[in-house]
Amino acid sequence: MFFLAEKDVRSVIVKSAVRDLLKDKFNVGDDFLKRLDVDVAAMVRRAADRAKENNRKTLKARDC
Repeated sequence: MFFLAEKDVRSVIVKSAVRDLLKDKFNVGDDFLKRLDVDVAAMVRRAADRAKENNRKTLKARDC
């Protein structure tokens, strides 16, 4: 699995939406949100690389 350093990632998730998703059930720590951001950004970059390898500029679910 490919990991990026946290400093290399600009926020790509909506933190309030993640918190709302788990509202009244769980608290969401800042460390979780930072890691989620890192993982989502890496997933998007991998998908972009795969789409490029297939001569596409559109990311599709199969690229994940």
